[in-house]
Amino acid sequence: MFEAWFKDSKTYDRQSRQGKVACPVCGDVKIAKAPMAPNIAKGTARSGPNPAALRAALGALRKEVEKNCDYVGDRFADEARKIHYKETDQRNIYGEATESESRELIEEGVEFGTIPVLPKTDS
Repeated sequence: MFEAWFKDSKTYDRQSRQGKVACPVCGDVKIAKAPMAPNIAKGTARSGPNPAALRAALGALRKEVEKNCDYVGDRFADEARKIHYKETDQRNIYGEATESESRELIEEGVEFGTIPVLPKTDS
């Protein structure tokens, strides 16, 4: 189960039909929408997530990963398996994996996390 936000139900429906809504862990596009209750304000304003703060937090997380982990590029799935099956020394790694490689790692019980790639900005 995961959470995602859309402008409205029509936007979700359109993107889902086009196969653009995928599980961030396994990449599956067969997604079911769970019932939700709208947030009805009770006279006090609530602030939502601050996109700039979220972007900064993700950037800081990425810097920590890059500082403390070995970059293995597109060999991530193979290296993660070697570590999982104790074929090589335990170490922290990061890199890229395809959706199918990620699904296979999950099925094998290999623990890993995903950090979204933020687009570079000119500012």
